[in-house]
Amino acid sequence: MDSLTKRLISEIKQGDDQAYAELVDLYKDKVYQVAYRMIGHPQEAQDVAQEAFLRVYTNLEKYDVNRKFSTWLFRIATNVAIDRLRKRKPDFYLQDKVKGTEDITYESQLAATDDLPEDQVVQFELQDWIQAEINHLPPKYRTAIILKYLEDLSLKEISDIMDLPVATVKTRIHRGREALRKRMRHV
Repeated sequence: MDSLTKRLISEIKQGDDQAYAELVDLYKDKVYQVAYRMIGHPQEAQDVAQEAFLRVYTNLEKYDVNRKFSTWLFRIATNVAIDRLRKRKPDFYLQDKVKGTEDITYESQLAATDDLPEDQVVQFELQDWIQAEINHLPPKYRTAIILKYLEDLSLKEISDIMDLPVATVKTRIHRGREALRKRMRHV
């Protein structure tokens, strides 16, 4: 763990709220990215990230300073996201497809304020398509794929976050990648 994070944790344990704000600021973007990739909706991802940081704050005394803080934090965030996915009820989202149409979303029917260059549109569509395919994976594979390829974490870090042996993480990454490959070929 880097010295800044160690110092902040020490100050937080002594009651320094400003240190907690600094710690959140240091990790908020990465936690949000993990949450967004797991959940797929910006507002829910913000809620997951916020809840993860609340859990960190309330459980900071349980944190083992001999372990990497970011691994512990990402583990909490992925667990909160998985809990959210388990509890999710069908709902209406702008990204949903309009019934009776092919590949038309509610969002696409809103008036655009800015015209995007064609290459950006193609890139966004590709990213959305890949994210949608990742979202169809079972959570155990989705978590492994997101942490490995989108967050670029090592197998050891993923193993710590998921609380699984490295060999199991490798298997889940492989199976997730194969499931993703099959899904993307048949689309």
